[in-house]
Amino acid sequence: MKKVFVLVVLLSFFAAAAAIGEDQPAATQPSMAAPASDSQVDEKFKKANEYLSQQHLAVTQSSSDAFVNGYILVAAEGLPKADAISPGQKRLTAERAAEVLAYRKLAEFLDGVAVAGDSLVKDAALQYDLVRVAVAGFVKGARVVHKEYSKEDEIALVIMKIGMTGPGSFADALYAKILKPDVKKELIEPAQPTPQYKHKPVPLDEKYDGLVIDATEQSFRPALINRIFTQKGEVLYDPSKISQKVLVEQGCGEYTNSVDKAKAALDQRGAKNPLIIKASGSVNPSDLQISDDDAVKIFSANQKAGFLAAAKVAFVLK
Repeated sequence: MKKVFVLVVLLSFFAAAAAIGEDQPAATQPSMAAPASDSQVDEKFKKANEYLSQQHLAVTQSSSDAFVNGYILVAAEGLPKADAISPGQKRLTAERAAEVLAYRKLAEFLDGVAVAGDSLVKDAALQYDLVRVAVAGFVKGARVVHKEYSKEDEIALVIMKIGMTGPGSFADALYAKILKPDVKKELIEPAQPTPQYKHKPVPLDEKYDGLVIDATEQSFRPALINRIFTQKGEVLYDPSKISQKVLVEQGCGEYTNSVDKAKAALDQRGAKNPLIIKASGSVNPSDLQISDDDAVKIFSANQKAGFLAAAKVAFVLK
Protein backbone atom coordinates (compact mmCIF):
# COMPACT_ATOMS: atom_id res chain seq x y z
CA MET A 1 0.00 0.00 0.00
CA LYS A 2 1.25 3.45 -0.82
CA LYS A 3 2.77 5.50 1.93
CA VAL A 4 1.22 8.92 2.09
CA PHE A 5 2.11 12.16 3.79
CA VAL A 6 0.23 15.27 4.91
CA LEU A 7 2.76 17.90 3.87
CA VAL A 8 0.53 19.13 1.07
CA VAL A 9 -2.40 19.35 3.48
CA LEU A 10 -0.46 21.45 5.94
CA LEU A 11 0.99 23.76 3.31
CA SER A 12 -2.42 24.19 1.68
CA PHE A 13 -4.04 24.95 5.01
CA PHE A 14 -1.36 27.43 6.01
CA ALA A 15 -1.77 29.14 2.66
CA ALA A 16 -5.51 29.40 3.29
CA ALA A 17 -4.87 30.93 6.71
CA ALA A 18 -2.40 33.39 5.21
CA ALA A 19 -4.89 34.35 2.53
CA ILE A 20 -7.45 35.13 5.20
CA GLY A 21 -5.01 37.53 6.78
CA GLU A 22 -4.21 39.18 3.44
CA ASP A 23 -7.86 40.04 2.92
CA GLN A 24 -7.85 42.25 6.02
CA PRO A 25 -7.05 46.00 5.98
CA ALA A 26 -3.53 46.93 7.00
CA ALA A 27 -4.76 48.26 10.35
CA THR A 28 -6.02 44.84 11.36
CA GLN A 29 -3.05 42.73 10.29
CA PRO A 30 -1.82 40.68 13.26
CA SER A 31 1.85 41.17 14.08
CA MET A 32 2.39 38.13 16.27
CA ALA A 33 0.50 35.46 18.11
CA ALA A 34 1.04 33.46 21.27
CA PRO A 35 -0.31 29.92 21.53
CA ALA A 36 -2.59 28.92 24.36
CA SER A 37 -1.48 26.19 26.76
CA ASP A 38 -1.43 22.75 25.16
CA SER A 39 -3.09 21.18 28.18
CA GLN A 40 -5.80 23.67 29.05
CA VAL A 41 -7.11 27.15 28.43
CA ASP A 42 -5.20 29.76 30.40
CA GLU A 43 -6.79 30.42 33.79
CA LYS A 44 -7.10 34.14 33.07
CA PHE A 45 -9.84 33.34 30.55
CA LYS A 46 -12.50 32.41 33.12
CA LYS A 47 -15.44 32.61 30.73
CA ALA A 48 -13.72 30.26 28.30
CA ASN A 49 -13.12 27.66 31.01
CA GLU A 50 -16.72 27.98 32.16
CA TYR A 51 -17.88 27.46 28.58
CA LEU A 52 -15.79 24.32 28.15
CA SER A 53 -17.02 22.94 31.46
CA GLN A 54 -20.68 23.63 30.71
CA GLN A 55 -20.45 22.13 27.20
CA HIS A 56 -18.38 19.14 28.42
CA LEU A 57 -15.67 19.95 25.88
CA ALA A 58 -11.91 19.49 26.05
CA VAL A 59 -9.07 20.90 23.99
CA THR A 60 -7.95 18.18 21.56
CA GLN A 61 -4.51 16.82 22.38
CA SER A 62 -4.08 14.13 19.69
CA SER A 63 -5.70 12.64 16.61
CA SER A 64 -6.97 9.76 18.76
CA ASP A 65 -8.75 12.27 21.02
CA ALA A 66 -10.44 13.71 17.94
CA PHE A 67 -11.89 10.33 16.95
CA VAL A 68 -12.87 9.38 20.49
CA ASN A 69 -14.58 12.71 21.23
CA GLY A 70 -15.97 13.16 17.75
CA TYR A 71 -14.57 16.66 17.26
CA ILE A 72 -11.39 18.69 16.99
CA LEU A 73 -11.25 21.66 19.35
CA VAL A 74 -8.30 24.06 19.55
CA ALA A 75 -7.61 27.18 21.58
CA ALA A 76 -5.20 29.88 20.42
CA GLU A 77 -4.09 33.20 21.88
CA GLY A 78 -3.23 36.27 19.83
CA LEU A 79 -1.42 39.54 20.54
CA PRO A 80 -2.38 42.89 18.97
CA LYS A 81 -0.60 44.48 16.05
CA ALA A 82 2.55 46.26 17.22
CA ASP A 83 1.41 49.71 16.02
CA ALA A 84 -2.19 49.37 17.20
CA ILE A 85 -3.07 52.41 19.30
CA SER A 86 -6.74 52.40 20.29
CA PRO A 87 -8.26 49.72 22.53
CA GLY A 88 -10.50 48.69 19.66
CA GLN A 89 -7.57 48.17 17.29
CA LYS A 90 -5.73 46.11 19.89
CA ARG A 91 -8.72 43.87 20.51
CA LEU A 92 -9.55 43.32 16.84
CA THR A 93 -5.99 42.62 15.75
CA ALA A 94 -5.40 40.30 18.71
CA GLU A 95 -8.57 38.37 17.90
CA ARG A 96 -7.56 38.12 14.25
CA ALA A 97 -4.13 36.81 15.20
CA ALA A 98 -5.71 34.20 17.48
CA GLU A 99 -8.14 33.10 14.78
CA VAL A 100 -5.44 32.60 12.14
CA LEU A 101 -3.33 30.65 14.61
CA ALA A 102 -6.36 28.51 15.50
CA TYR A 103 -6.73 27.55 11.83
CA ARG A 104 -3.09 26.51 11.79
CA LYS A 105 -3.47 24.46 14.94
CA LEU A 106 -6.44 22.67 13.39
CA ALA A 107 -4.26 21.75 10.44
CA GLU A 108 -1.65 20.23 12.74
CA PHE A 109 -4.10 17.53 13.75
CA LEU A 110 -4.21 16.29 10.17
CA ASP A 111 -0.65 15.10 10.63
CA GLY A 112 -0.97 11.44 11.51
CA VAL A 113 -4.68 11.10 10.79
CA ALA A 114 -4.95 8.24 8.32
CA VAL A 115 -7.51 8.01 5.56
CA ALA A 116 -7.26 4.22 5.26
CA GLY A 117 -4.65 1.97 6.77
CA ASP A 118 -1.36 3.85 6.55
CA SER A 119 -2.50 5.99 3.60
CA LEU A 120 -3.13 9.70 3.85
CA VAL A 121 -2.59 12.02 0.91
CA LYS A 122 0.09 11.77 -1.77
CA ASP A 123 1.69 14.84 -3.34
CA ALA A 124 0.71 14.04 -6.93
CA ALA A 125 -1.68 15.90 -9.22
CA LEU A 126 -4.80 13.84 -8.53
CA GLN A 127 -4.22 13.79 -4.81
CA TYR A 128 -3.36 17.49 -4.73
CA ASP A 129 -6.79 18.31 -6.15
CA LEU A 130 -8.25 16.07 -3.47
CA VAL A 131 -6.36 17.92 -0.76
CA ARG A 132 -7.24 21.35 -2.08
CA VAL A 133 -10.98 20.67 -2.12
CA ALA A 134 -10.94 18.76 1.16
CA VAL A 135 -9.04 21.53 2.93
CA ALA A 136 -11.47 24.11 1.61
CA GLY A 137 -14.33 22.08 3.03
CA PHE A 138 -12.44 21.65 6.27
CA VAL A 139 -11.96 25.42 6.64
CA LYS A 140 -15.62 26.07 5.91
CA GLY A 141 -16.68 23.48 8.46
CA ALA A 142 -14.58 24.96 11.26
CA ARG A 143 -16.31 27.52 13.43
CA VAL A 144 -15.40 29.81 16.30
CA VAL A 145 -17.35 28.67 19.36
CA HIS A 146 -15.88 31.09 21.88
CA LYS A 147 -13.96 34.35 21.76
CA GLU A 148 -12.57 36.32 24.69
CA TYR A 149 -10.26 39.29 25.21
CA SER A 150 -8.23 40.19 28.28
CA LYS A 151 -7.92 43.98 28.56
CA GLU A 152 -5.33 43.69 31.32
CA ASP A 153 -2.96 41.47 29.34
CA GLU A 154 -4.11 42.65 25.88
CA ILE A 155 -4.40 39.03 24.73
CA ALA A 156 -7.28 37.48 22.79
CA LEU A 157 -8.38 33.87 22.99
CA VAL A 158 -10.23 32.04 20.21
CA ILE A 159 -11.65 28.55 20.59
CA MET A 160 -12.43 26.81 17.30
CA LYS A 161 -14.24 23.52 16.76
CA ILE A 162 -15.08 21.16 13.90
CA GLY A 163 -16.85 17.83 14.08
CA MET A 164 -15.20 14.64 12.90
CA THR A 165 -18.50 13.31 11.51
CA GLY A 166 -21.78 14.77 10.34
CA PRO A 167 -22.65 17.36 7.66
CA GLY A 168 -19.91 19.96 7.19
CA SER A 169 -17.45 17.87 9.19
CA PHE A 170 -13.87 16.90 8.48
CA ALA A 171 -15.00 13.43 7.44
CA ASP A 172 -17.68 14.88 5.18
CA ALA A 173 -15.09 16.92 3.28
CA LEU A 174 -12.80 13.94 2.73
CA TYR A 175 -15.32 11.13 2.20
CA ALA A 176 -16.87 13.12 -0.63
CA LYS A 177 -13.58 12.77 -2.47
CA ILE A 178 -11.89 9.56 -1.35
CA LEU A 179 -14.93 7.35 -2.02
CA LYS A 180 -15.10 8.25 -5.70
CA PRO A 181 -14.04 5.20 -7.76
CA ASP A 182 -10.92 6.71 -9.31
CA VAL A 183 -9.65 8.29 -6.10
CA LYS A 184 -10.51 5.25 -3.98
CA LYS A 185 -8.51 3.05 -6.35
CA GLU A 186 -5.54 5.39 -6.07
CA LEU A 187 -5.57 6.05 -2.33
CA ILE A 188 -7.30 3.13 -0.64
CA GLU A 189 -7.12 -0.03 -2.72
CA PRO A 190 -3.79 -1.90 -2.95
CA ALA A 191 -2.11 -2.71 -6.24
CA GLN A 192 -3.28 -6.33 -5.95
CA PRO A 193 -6.97 -6.92 -5.16
CA THR A 194 -7.43 -7.99 -1.54
CA PRO A 195 -9.44 -11.20 -1.18
CA GLN A 196 -12.75 -10.89 0.65
CA TYR A 197 -13.36 -13.25 3.53
CA LYS A 198 -15.97 -15.93 2.92
CA HIS A 199 -16.93 -18.88 5.08
CA LYS A 200 -19.87 -21.15 5.63
CA PRO A 201 -21.90 -19.57 8.47
CA VAL A 202 -21.91 -21.53 11.72
CA PRO A 203 -24.64 -21.50 14.39
CA LEU A 204 -23.99 -19.21 17.36
CA ASP A 205 -25.38 -19.34 20.88
CA GLU A 206 -26.61 -15.74 20.71
CA LYS A 207 -27.76 -13.24 18.14
CA TYR A 208 -25.30 -10.37 17.87
CA ASP A 209 -26.14 -7.00 16.35
CA GLY A 210 -22.81 -5.21 16.62
CA LEU A 211 -19.06 -5.70 16.99
CA VAL A 212 -16.54 -4.54 19.59
CA ILE A 213 -12.87 -5.00 18.68
CA ASP A 214 -10.56 -4.84 21.69
CA ALA A 215 -7.30 -3.44 20.31
CA THR A 216 -5.76 -2.47 23.64
CA GLU A 217 -2.85 -4.87 23.12
CA GLN A 218 -2.07 -3.49 19.65
CA SER A 219 -0.39 -0.31 18.43
CA PHE A 220 -3.62 0.81 16.83
CA ARG A 221 -4.79 4.28 15.83
CA PRO A 222 -8.13 5.47 14.48
CA ALA A 223 -8.54 6.36 10.80
CA LEU A 224 -11.29 7.61 8.53
CA ILE A 225 -11.43 4.05 7.20
CA ASN A 226 -10.26 1.28 9.56
CA ARG A 227 -10.31 -2.30 8.34
CA ILE A 228 -10.29 -5.78 9.86
CA PHE A 229 -8.31 -8.61 8.27
CA THR A 230 -8.01 -12.33 8.87
CA GLN A 231 -4.66 -14.03 9.50
CA LYS A 232 -4.50 -14.85 5.79
CA GLY A 233 -4.93 -11.23 4.77
CA GLU A 234 -8.59 -11.50 3.75
CA VAL A 235 -10.77 -8.44 4.32
CA LEU A 236 -13.59 -8.98 6.78
CA TYR A 237 -14.55 -5.35 7.42
CA ASP A 238 -13.95 -2.67 4.82
CA PRO A 239 -15.91 0.54 5.52
CA SER A 240 -15.14 1.92 2.06
CA LYS A 241 -18.06 -0.25 0.93
CA ILE A 242 -20.44 1.33 3.42
CA SER A 243 -22.75 4.02 2.10
CA GLN A 244 -21.29 7.51 2.16
CA LYS A 245 -24.31 8.72 4.15
CA VAL A 246 -23.55 6.33 7.01
CA LEU A 247 -19.86 7.19 6.99
CA VAL A 248 -20.49 10.92 7.02
CA GLU A 249 -23.11 10.79 9.76
CA GLN A 250 -21.53 8.14 11.99
CA GLY A 251 -18.01 7.40 10.81
CA CYS A 252 -16.64 3.89 10.28
CA GLY A 253 -16.90 3.08 13.97
CA GLU A 254 -16.83 4.26 17.55
CA TYR A 255 -13.57 4.74 19.47
CA THR A 256 -13.29 4.38 23.24
CA ASN A 257 -10.83 3.26 25.91
CA SER A 258 -12.95 0.52 27.50
CA VAL A 259 -15.24 -2.29 26.43
CA ASP A 260 -18.09 -0.93 28.56
CA LYS A 261 -17.86 2.46 26.87
CA ALA A 262 -17.76 0.72 23.50
CA LYS A 263 -20.97 -1.16 24.30
CA ALA A 264 -22.62 2.08 25.44
CA ALA A 265 -21.55 3.84 22.24
CA LEU A 266 -22.94 1.03 20.06
CA ASP A 267 -26.17 1.14 22.03
CA GLN A 268 -26.62 4.66 20.60
CA ARG A 269 -26.30 3.10 17.13
CA GLY A 270 -29.00 0.57 17.94
CA ALA A 271 -26.75 -2.38 18.79
CA LYS A 272 -27.93 -3.97 22.03
CA ASN A 273 -25.84 -7.15 22.08
CA PRO A 274 -22.48 -6.70 20.32
CA LEU A 275 -19.98 -9.49 19.77
CA ILE A 276 -16.76 -8.75 21.66
CA ILE A 277 -13.54 -9.84 19.96
CA LYS A 278 -9.89 -9.26 20.90
CA ALA A 279 -7.60 -8.28 18.02
CA SER A 280 -4.77 -10.78 17.51
CA GLY A 281 -2.47 -8.46 15.59
CA SER A 282 -2.28 -5.59 13.12
CA VAL A 283 -1.47 -5.22 9.43
CA ASN A 284 -0.41 -1.62 10.00
CA PRO A 285 -1.24 1.02 12.65
CA SER A 286 -4.82 1.40 11.39
CA ASP A 287 -5.79 -2.09 10.18
CA LEU A 288 -6.31 -4.94 12.62
CA GLN A 289 -6.10 -8.72 12.39
CA ILE A 290 -8.26 -11.30 14.16
CA SER A 291 -7.90 -15.04 14.68
CA ASP A 292 -9.45 -17.57 12.31
CA ASP A 293 -12.00 -18.67 14.91
CA ASP A 294 -13.09 -15.09 15.59
CA ALA A 295 -13.36 -14.41 11.87
CA VAL A 296 -15.89 -17.23 11.58
CA LYS A 297 -17.89 -15.83 14.51
CA ILE A 298 -17.99 -12.31 13.09
CA PHE A 299 -18.86 -13.49 9.59
CA SER A 300 -21.64 -15.78 10.87
CA ALA A 301 -23.13 -13.14 13.17
CA ASN A 302 -23.04 -10.51 10.44
CA GLN A 303 -24.80 -12.80 7.97
CA LYS A 304 -27.87 -12.63 10.20
CA ALA A 305 -27.72 -9.05 11.47
CA GLY A 306 -25.78 -7.08 8.82
CA PHE A 307 -24.15 -4.85 11.42
CA LEU A 308 -20.90 -4.36 9.46
CA ALA A 309 -22.62 -2.60 6.56
CA ALA A 310 -24.29 -0.33 9.11
CA ALA A 311 -20.92 0.47 10.71
CA LYS A 312 -22.07 -0.81 14.09
CA VAL A 313 -18.46 -1.37 15.09
CA ALA A 314 -16.48 -0.03 18.04
CA PHE A 315 -12.73 -0.08 18.52
CA VAL A 316 -11.24 -0.06 22.02
CA LEU A 317 -7.90 1.76 22.21
CA LYS A 318 -5.23 1.44 24.85
